[in-house]
Amino acid sequence: MKVLSVVGNRPQFIKSGPLSVALRERGLDEVVVHTGQHYDRELSAVFFEELELPPPAHSLDLQTADIEQMTPAIAEVISAERTDWVLVYGDTNSTLAGARAAGETPVAHVEAGLRSGDLSMPEEHNRIEVDRLSSLLFTPDERSKGVLEAEGVTGRIDVVGDVMADASMRLAPLARERSPILADLGLGPGAYAVATVHREANVRPDRLARIAEGLSRLDERVVFPAHPRTRQSLASNTVLLGENVTLTDPLGYMDFAALASQARLILTDSGGLQKEAYWYGVPCVTLRPSTEWKDTVELGANVLVDDDPDAIAEAAANAHMPPNRPELYGDGRAANRIAERLISL
Repeated sequence: MKVLSVVGNRPQFIKSGPLSVALRERGLDEVVVHTGQHYDRELSAVFFEELELPPPAHSLDLQTADIEQMTPAIAEVISAERTDWVLVYGDTNSTLAGARAAGETPVAHVEAGLRSGDLSMPEEHNRIEVDRLSSLLFTPDERSKGVLEAEGVTGRIDVVGDVMADASMRLAPLARERSPILADLGLGPGAYAVATVHREANVRPDRLARIAEGLSRLDERVVFPAHPRTRQSLASNTVLLGENVTLTDPLGYMDFAALASQARLILTDSGGLQKEAYWYGVPCVTLRPSTEWKDTVELGANVLVDDDPDAIAEAAANAHMPPNRPELYGDGRAANRIAERLISL
């Protein structure tokens, strides 16, 4: 059996790692296609090196997030490789381009069934369309399965857990052991916050300025590894950051995992980092009006603040983890379940 995996950004590189291992261990032939949606080295190639993944068989190097440009290029690879399955991850434009490009080849969607309820987000539209195109839908939990059943999707639904949990549980302890990032930045565990901002809506000047004001009000050091798009918006719009905020270049996975997992607080607009914060035991403040990871909010481990500076400062000051954290989104064996399901079909 041959499986073609479509990846294009940081979370997808991380998710693909454990699953690539599980597929190889069971003798499945995996062909990885890297769309080039994220082409900055620290957001792309470095992950394959740090996670010890084999290089992609096809690097399209498209350097774009445009679905219309990605789709035909991916379709050419699918046709040439004659794959049995097209495997897509999450909710990015690469995900949707891969699902559209599959044509008659069945699509398996990892991280299916997630919904924020916010149709102003491009990712929400991507999730809905990819789930409708998929023959096999791997969900992280029962809530997501219920969403798909209510929507009447035609594909088969399997609750497997979250492959990102597989990677986090395996790699975060190694990152803390090996990375010198805290020493390099002069930080002590639990004595700082980490912020990330990258979504298209949040790098618009007005929203980014309000988020920056909120971060600047925090009464602690904030380390802010900036996505290239975010750094450009900060500079071109003269968005000011307080002296408590340390702006850095993007970090490799191991450095970032070491930094985030030892923080007192994480502030982010990333869906993946909301989950990682929960697994790390670090409270999260989400710089969005909605989230697809609703369980973290319901448990009090995550607070939605949108771009309100007052709400950001208040939530940061009061952030805490629930005393007894239930297991969310899997037990670290999602990749094995997905590989076994593909074999059984």
